Amino acid sequence: MDKILKNTILALLIGMWMSLSATEVMAATEISNAQVKGLDEQVQDIKSEVLGISTEITRLEEKLLYPANTQLSIFLAVAQGDKFRLDAVKLKIDGKESATYIYSSKELEALQHGGVQRIYTGNIRMGEHALEVTFAGKSASNKDFQQNATYKFAKEAGTKLIEVTLSEPGFGNQGISFKN
Repeated sequence: MDKILKNTILALLIGMWMSLSATEVMAATEISNAQVKGLDEQVQDIKSEVLGISTEITRLEEKLLYPANTQLSIFLAVAQGDKFRLDAVKLKIDGKESATYIYSSKELEALQHGGVQRIYTGNIRMGEHALEVTFAGKSASNKDFQQNATYKFAKEAGTKLIEVTLSEPGFGNQGISFKN
């Protein structure tokens, strides 16, 4: 009987020890799940802060690189209703190549539906300047063409914006028009 009592007591002690261990393991699991959830929230907050800082740095960089008193921005559009295929555009400012762009079909489609592209942003000194635009494409009748035009403008203090509108040449139309 003494042996049975010893075994029973031993079994009770082992059972109590095991139930305490299971409770401790469950508590530790709950703590680690809470910690992981807290860490995930912190990581998301840090990501948001980094994106905000990146946006601010980009904005400040643009202000530093292109101050308003020397900034020139050139925008490109395609005349509404024109269905020619624009292949490439080249810009020269005062005889120096400033921008070259080759268009994909999706970009051309966006331009034909009223989209506008900022093709150039840079700094120039105040005074008289010449902008030369050359573009190449295929007409609606599937003929290759190339068109160029020069636009003289005066840069004064402040940002200068120029819009270049391209259209299929012909029918008394030059193909390139400029607007301040």
